[in-house]
Amino acid sequence: MPWTARNGRTPRPVPASAGTRSWPYGHWAWSDGLVVGGTAPVSDVPTDAEPASPSSGNAIDTHRLEAFSDGVMAVIITIMAFDLKTPVGATLHGLAGRLPSLLVYILSFTVVGIYWNNHHHLLRATGRIDAMVMWTNLHLLFWLSIVPFATAWVGTAYGRALPAASYGVVALGAALAYFALVRAILRANSDDAGIATAVGKDIKGVISPIVYIVGFGLAFVSPYLAYTCYAAVSLLWFVPDRRLALERSSGPEA
Repeated sequence: MPWTARNGRTPRPVPASAGTRSWPYGHWAWSDGLVVGGTAPVSDVPTDAEPASPSSGNAIDTHRLEAFSDGVMAVIITIMAFDLKTPVGATLHGLAGRLPSLLVYILSFTVVGIYWNNHHHLLRATGRIDAMVMWTNLHLLFWLSIVPFATAWVGTAYGRALPAASYGVVALGAALAYFALVRAILRANSDDAGIATAVGKDIKGVISPIVYIVGFGLAFVSPYLAYTCYAAVSLLWFVPDRRLALERSSGPEA
């Protein structure tokens, strides 16, 4: 039975020399945007895909990496929230018993939130990524995934040196991993002067590990001094680097 186009016209026969392509079920020919002897318009026929531009492919990879990291950080925060316990009794005394765990939760929530915020700006300013960027990003997520463990331990033994020092080790590992991620992105975008200028000397990235090391040592003197150092780093990073945000806004994508 002859095939009729959607506009009601029957396509005219076309010699095979006009253009043929092999299907598993035989041959067909096309002309004037219609398939002769087939069952679909040319728009439904598979054609050779146009090569994607490098910039579009790299943008997709960057977005996937960002989405994956966002999901992991959201799970980390959720786990910490589930570890919170309600006070025993409806009294101030009961609330005071849960206050240390609540305070360390606030600190850890702030730490993860700061990494999420700055990680977002960093990847949005990145033109392309490579395998090293992906592995260093996983390295960062590994250290962040241990934050709920350190948070729970400090919450139950906040006055002891070892839990406070362990929290500093986890925070130091995350800081070094983020520093390595920035360096990996700079290497992958070595021809992009914009992101290199935006990162600059990365003074906060250099200072943070030093403060965490000092806090680790102070944990064996007084855990509260260690917590002060950890909170100071969070204050240092609380405002994201505006240079990365400006680099993103001046790029090709909004």
